[in-house]
Amino acid sequence: MDGFLFALTLFAALGCGVVAGVFFAFSAFVMRALARLPAQQGIAAMQAINVAAVTPVFMTALFGTALACGALIVSSFLVWGEPFAAYLLIGGALYLLGAIGPTGVYHVPRNEALAEIEPSSVGAEDHWSRYLRGWTAWNHLRFAAALAASATLVIALRVPHA
Repeated sequence: MDGFLFALTLFAALGCGVVAGVFFAFSAFVMRALARLPAQQGIAAMQAINVAAVTPVFMTALFGTALACGALIVSSFLVWGEPFAAYLLIGGALYLLGAIGPTGVYHVPRNEALAEIEPSSVGAEDHWSRYLRGWTAWNHLRFAAALAASATLVIALRVPHA
């Protein structure tokens, strides 16, 4: 693995790990803490989190890692004869399909719908209950995929060269 591909793989592996850590925190305790609050407070807190999360640092971690993983997928085909190529392909795909896919298809639309909810409105408590269950379950998938992607890319760095 040459210097640039090594650096790109290392960046992607670390990015996947950072993002997995964020998703892990939400699965392990953030959503549980929000669920313990009265619905009105939980909704308001999650709405605030969803606004605060959109920062250059987090967006770079989330989507910069996605760009790196996309580049690794392309690179894997360019170096297909190398023993590490399949790990680049699998690691990149795990992150894009398992972490970014659910974020765009599932989490963002639900977060946008939650943003429209008035926490004290009729039906807000039922919406919050459904949101907690579904959002958290799909977040477990994002965590597992990002962690698996990180591990797979670390393995790619360690596979002996042909």
